[in-house]
Amino acid sequence: MLSESSYSWGEIRKGLDWPMLIAILALFALGLISIYSAGAGVRRSTAGYAVRQLVWGALSLLAYVAVLRIGYQNFLKQSYLIYALAFFMLCVLFMLGTTTRGALSWFRFGSVGFQPAEFGKAALVLFLSRFCHRYPPDVPKHMAGALALSGIMVIMILLQPDLGSALVYGSIIFAMITAAGAPGKYLGGLAAAGIAAMPFFWSSLKAYQKLRLVVFLDPYIDPQGAGYNVIQSRIAVGSGGLWGKGFLHGTQGRLHFLPEPHTDFIFSVFAEEFGFVGGVIVIVLFAFLFWRLLRAAFRTKDARGKLLCVGVSAWIWFQVMESVAMSMGLAPITGLPLPLFSYGGSSLLMEFFGLALVQSVAISPARDKFASIT
Repeated sequence: MLSESSYSWGEIRKGLDWPMLIAILALFALGLISIYSAGAGVRRSTAGYAVRQLVWGALSLLAYVAVLRIGYQNFLKQSYLIYALAFFMLCVLFMLGTTTRGALSWFRFGSVGFQPAEFGKAALVLFLSRFCHRYPPDVPKHMAGALALSGIMVIMILLQPDLGSALVYGSIIFAMITAAGAPGKYLGGLAAAGIAAMPFFWSSLKAYQKLRLVVFLDPYIDPQGAGYNVIQSRIAVGSGGLWGKGFLHGTQGRLHFLPEPHTDFIFSVFAEEFGFVGGVIVIVLFAFLFWRLLRAAFRTKDARGKLLCVGVSAWIWFQVMESVAMSMGLAPITGLPLPLFSYGGSSLLMEFFGLALVQSVAISPARDKFASIT
């Protein structure tokens, strides 16, 4: 049964941020086109990946609508339980999970997979929104509590090991404690501690992870091995030129030169076929979406809602920045999906979930206005 803090359909229609929703759907549609094209170079049936992504898109849109109907406040009420569930799933993963590309990151149910780290991102945002509002990190005790409780999740992700997701978690934590009022000296101390821990961090990396960082500086150290992905991705992006080679005319993906074209390097596929102009359009759409997310944070009067918007914004922003930069050889390869673009059911579902929470926050000011005139 829906509580009083849930939204009615009338409130949703009145307060919905349509520009935000249009940007989300436009990015998903462009991603679907790229997945179809990438699939042409992976399987004989070019529609395979695209059809499955379309199905996940439909499920994600239903989840988006459900979140709007329930309301972000109801999710915040259950945020500690959601966070505990995410932690439990990560623990069970070490017993029942499946290793993919060197990381124990997936639950497999036949042909369907689910990545708990994606669910953990949303759980972390909800948890910190409530915790940092109740215990602002402006005193050492509260700061230590926020870092300890959220850091547990980061450790679990690193143990898989999944460095990319751990970096996303770190960006969420840093952005949210900053927005919650952590003093500059605390943030500076946190940054200093991170720098001091770099030698230990390096020694704890797997051999293939160290090699990824090394080839980022010079991919031609191992052009047929670890540097191959970076080299081929750069070729794909650069060969697109100004206007691109045209839809389904990209050669790097279709001829199997570009690895993981439908997931890790989906932006490379798009840039090769639609060129510099197409790439700029995608980046502008993401920038517009990011602005609408922050706009929701500035407009709401609910401090918990502000923190929630900041957390989702950091989540989406970091993944976009890393994925696009990785495709152009400007950042190390981490395997992070490009939000709303890359193929993947669990990541798409949780991205829609997180964005729906922000949309729910965006509706709240309009809800107050709607209530005053009815």
